[in-house]
Amino acid sequence: MNFTDEEFEEACRELENPAISEYEFFVESAGVQIYRKYRENSGLYEYKTFGTLDGVGPAVCSQVYCDLEYRKKWDGYVNKLEQFTEGGRQGIYWRVNFPFPMSSRDYVYIRETREFDIGGQHIWVILGRSAPFDSRPPKSGVIRVDDFEQSMVITANGESGSKDGSSWFHQDYESCMQWLPSLPGEED
Repeated sequence: MNFTDEEFEEACRELENPAISEYEFFVESAGVQIYRKYRENSGLYEYKTFGTLDGVGPAVCSQVYCDLEYRKKWDGYVNKLEQFTEGGRQGIYWRVNFPFPMSSRDYVYIRETREFDIGGQHIWVILGRSAPFDSRPPKSGVIRVDDFEQSMVITANGESGSKDGSSWFHQDYESCMQWLPSLPGEED
């Protein structure tokens, strides 16, 4: 097992009682609220989203979210996406090619899905985080994202859709401004 029972239980609680006191409201669009929290140590934000998806049930949402082959069809940035096994552990390798000025990135991570029945609701919880695997070392010219966390919690919204909550953070150690030339008058 890659994740503890407590990590899954905490994710379940987020759906009904989001822990957002340390987050600032960022934006709301199409019924989805996005919150963010600044991480001092990285200078980046961690995000949480909450909303509904009408007309798409939670089982379908979970299946689409976890289907690597399907993601290759709709995500034009995917260069390589595969599940692999090393030393009895399942991992996922995901390489993303972004357009200029961003660099290509890759992720090596573990992911686990569990289903729960709590308070009359069927809930799908999907957790993921970076994990080292010897068979997937960093590649030259590709930024390795080695601080990556995600969680997705999905249940029915009481109608014909889904109620979703997610959180994510990733640090890729690249300044998105590094490609800019020095400004006139700037000291070297």
